[in-house]
Amino acid sequence: MLLRQVPSRRRTPRRLTAVAAIAALVLAAPPAAAGADTAGGSGSTLTVAASQPVDSLSPFLAQRAISTNIHRLIYDFLTNYDAETNEPIPALAESWEASDDQLTWTYTIRDGLEWSDGEPLTADDVAWTFTTMMEDEAAATANGNFVANFEQVTAPDEHTVVIELREPQATMLALDVPILPRHVWEDVDDYAEFNNDDLPIVGSGPFVLTEHRPNQSITLEANENYWRGAPGFERLVFTYYNDQDAMVEALRSGEVSFVPDLTPAQADSLEGNDAVTVNAADGKRFNGFTINPGARTADGDEFGDGHPALQDRVVRQAIMRAIDKDALVETVHGGYAEAAEGYIPARYSDYYWAPEDGDRLDFDPDAANEMLDEAGYERGDDGVRVSPDGDPLTFRMFVHNDRPAFVQTGQFMEEWLADIGIEVEGNYVDPNQITDRLNNGEYDLIFTSWNVNPDPDFVLGIHTCDALPEQPGTMRSDSFFCDERYDELYDQQIQEYDPARRAEIVREMQQILYDEAVVNVLTYPDMLEAYRSDQIADIQVQPEPGGNIWNQDGYWSWWSATPVEAAGGDGGGVPVTAIVGIAAAVLVLGGGIGFLVLRRRSATAEDRE
Repeated sequence: MLLRQVPSRRRTPRRLTAVAAIAALVLAAPPAAAGADTAGGSGSTLTVAASQPVDSLSPFLAQRAISTNIHRLIYDFLTNYDAETNEPIPALAESWEASDDQLTWTYTIRDGLEWSDGEPLTADDVAWTFTTMMEDEAAATANGNFVANFEQVTAPDEHTVVIELREPQATMLALDVPILPRHVWEDVDDYAEFNNDDLPIVGSGPFVLTEHRPNQSITLEANENYWRGAPGFERLVFTYYNDQDAMVEALRSGEVSFVPDLTPAQADSLEGNDAVTVNAADGKRFNGFTINPGARTADGDEFGDGHPALQDRVVRQAIMRAIDKDALVETVHGGYAEAAEGYIPARYSDYYWAPEDGDRLDFDPDAANEMLDEAGYERGDDGVRVSPDGDPLTFRMFVHNDRPAFVQTGQFMEEWLADIGIEVEGNYVDPNQITDRLNNGEYDLIFTSWNVNPDPDFVLGIHTCDALPEQPGTMRSDSFFCDERYDELYDQQIQEYDPARRAEIVREMQQILYDEAVVNVLTYPDMLEAYRSDQIADIQVQPEPGGNIWNQDGYWSWWSATPVEAAGGDGGGVPVTAIVGIAAAVLVLGGGIGFLVLRRRSATAEDRE
């Protein structure tokens, strides 16, 4: 695969690189001393700079990007997404079929699977995982939307899983649920409290988590018995840094192998470094913020202290009309982004939506001022508007202090909203404070960012009324959004097997989110990443071309990564393309839908799909 440096100025054409980097994490603690066996330059160890702490090592509970990415490395799923095309492909299930009414799905689990402790992995583990999520509220915290429509899950024999549905469900080949070992988990007393931190963690993926040093590092060792073949590196280490510039310097020195979430200036500064490859990938996430429309539980009990004026859609829409998204693209992202309107990034063209010209909440401060004037929000002597009830429009905004793009965006918003008579008190705080504020409904504006999978069901589901919390303190949503029409459409899209019709429904849902202006997207940032090409000879992006290394829908990057020494390189800084292995398999489902599986690998073990 060709590796090319990213240009030093905003890119035209849109993509000029093919591969690069990895994970983003952040904690206010210095990185642990790496030591000789975990240094970035060690041929057997791949070290990733990280800044975000894991929220939980339990797949039942974890929702942060770093946690879910690690779980993809240590647990396998029923199906996966092809590394190059993002199409569904076999994983633990080697084949599947659906009944004529699409309500019964039968999966055949491949033979000879084992957990990392040597115990057999069978259909019973799959059925137990899904059933536990169906029956235990805590176990459904992270991924409960996938099983909400399940009637029952059974394992008639060790190779067969049968899922019976109440209604058709379009995500049956996109069940992004880590399958857990029943023999380890079934005796857990309380899934809400169990953190899964008994090491090494028993899993079924290409790596085994062997060490977790909170606020310092997470170490994963290669699973030599992984059914798809052992990873190229023997060890994968995520090392925490509390400063992004320090992460880049660690990459320059060879202390780490990979750095994610580069700023445009950092990406440009690495141009010309022969030992570093920079990747500018199409964005798969959005940056934005949500507005507190009035926090409430699923039973309708109000809580929190959101500003009452934000329950007025006029105010929310006026806020959006005061924000110059194009300026954010150019100034904050240096051109490495797109202005966003729909909830699904442009990368996913089937589901992408943008408003018609007449319906767009364009940047127009004059129009925003007119809207607020007409709604009775008069300016006070200090220039700050006051609601008809006498409440000054002074809003508290909470922003992640670990993300430079968020900090800059927040600062611009303070200025722009002042132009329409809204005073913003910017609070730039640790991500854990963001979570606490959100869960307790103690905010007015709060920043958010979600990665979107090839199937959009999960990110759509977090804004249904069902995502409201049972009680203050925890929630699956990040907006307290609840709309009857949106919920109706959500139910329709999940039951719609026709891709074109489903996409049409998803676009209508995005229009509701846009018009209500509670969930507000600002940009689709490119994923700027970099890795040491004198340590990593070859690595898979997803999709190809134009894809990312960190935060993939799968484990392809870290599983495929090949050390320079193993690829025959001399460590001199010139990337060496690994031996490419292509495994192809065609699986036919129902009316003849074929899934072509393409893999590139230097593994000696047989690749089975």
